[in-house]
Amino acid sequence: MIRLFIVGCLAASLTACSVGPEYVRPQAVEAIPSSFKELPGWKVAAPQDDRLQEQWWLRYHDPQLNALEEHLVVSSQSIKQAEAQYRQALALVQSARAGYYPSATLGGSAAYAQGSANTAAGARNGASSPAWDFKLPLDLSWEIDLWGRIRRSVEAGEAGAAASASDLAAVRLSMQAALASSYFQLRALDAQKLLFEETVAAYRKYLELTRNRYQSGIVAKSDLLQAETQLKSTEAQAIDIDLQRAQLEHAIAVLVGVPASQFSLPRSALVELPPAIPAIVPSELLEKRPDITAAERRMAAANAQIGVAKAAWFPTVRLSATGGLESSSITNWLAWPSRFWSMGPAVSQNLFDGGLRSAQSEQARAAYDATIAAYRQTVLTSFQEVEDNLVALQMLAAEARVQDEAVAAARQTTAVVTNQYRAGIVGYLNVINAQTAELANRRTALTQLGRRMVASVQLIKALGGGWQKEEGKP
Repeated sequence: MIRLFIVGCLAASLTACSVGPEYVRPQAVEAIPSSFKELPGWKVAAPQDDRLQEQWWLRYHDPQLNALEEHLVVSSQSIKQAEAQYRQALALVQSARAGYYPSATLGGSAAYAQGSANTAAGARNGASSPAWDFKLPLDLSWEIDLWGRIRRSVEAGEAGAAASASDLAAVRLSMQAALASSYFQLRALDAQKLLFEETVAAYRKYLELTRNRYQSGIVAKSDLLQAETQLKSTEAQAIDIDLQRAQLEHAIAVLVGVPASQFSLPRSALVELPPAIPAIVPSELLEKRPDITAAERRMAAANAQIGVAKAAWFPTVRLSATGGLESSSITNWLAWPSRFWSMGPAVSQNLFDGGLRSAQSEQARAAYDATIAAYRQTVLTSFQEVEDNLVALQMLAAEARVQDEAVAAARQTTAVVTNQYRAGIVGYLNVINAQTAELANRRTALTQLGRRMVASVQLIKALGGGWQKEEGKP
């Protein structure tokens, strides 16, 4: 019986086919540009660095950042959540593949029963005495995948698992970029804090100088009050920097999976410039960004679901076999004459379902159309993000050159006005204005450096980091 069942399964599988459309990746956009608009003039990396590596943060040559990124990969709860969702997707694929194989059920039962005399069989045979019925059946069942419902389900599951793997890579890249961005913002604040400490120390000296001149009757009390006001307002701004730094430190702690109360970073000023980043053409972006790959795989999964919905319109064919032992006496229950078996095919066709299958087919097609739109939107957004950060790096670099000139001019102005004040040529208000302008320009320069570092991180993220399509695995 089992040999006949297996032969029937193999014969049926040879005649199977798959209904539904074969997947063809839709065009991402009407016309993929040959280059990025903001790329001309961008300083790319040296030829030996023409590809971003998986550990892209090593380009910044910051040991503290390296340690944090390594800790992030193993401790981030967001990454762990995405990894668990990927394992769930793999399990769903295995669940779908189980439909390829027959199912076998073994059971046993013992029942003590009395037949009714008021049935046709009871009236014919008379009332029977209560008796035991012992059964030990083995049931085999296999759905012949003639129309490819199971194959399409497996295809959808595999595409979904690939999308989940890309999601994991996208979450990992997003967390890494968020950590690096927060880290560089914190280091920019450290540099500003150092600037304010130097400035406060200088303002204290100016206050002492003004106090001495006031006590000597050289200047009016207004000069002394202006010097005190300038010092205190600068100290207040320095305290606000401490607030911003503490909040960024807490954010970094959450990213690396450590309680904020147990995490701290030593101060270190930001002095490095953004590293050179390899350039790519827009068409390469479709393969390099994990979110684009995830969106594309979801299209494939949705396309396969159309085939699953279409297969519901065709008959379901099953091969089933039942065999086992049955007896009214436990003493000969397991004897060879107690055997029984049956085998045969069964065909069923849903003739009326109130429009259920039509609705399911329309739902599958609408879901597929939605994934196409989501895929194209993801591609357009990725192009925008690259362009945004390319232009940000270019404009911030140009802005930094001009800002450096402004800082130099402000320093020279402060020195000249200070000498004039000591010579009694100008009042102290001129000194305050010059010093305020110098502090503002120097702080702006440090803020711009931090923005350039963050923009470089965001460009790496927009380019897909060091992830490659074939590497879309956890």
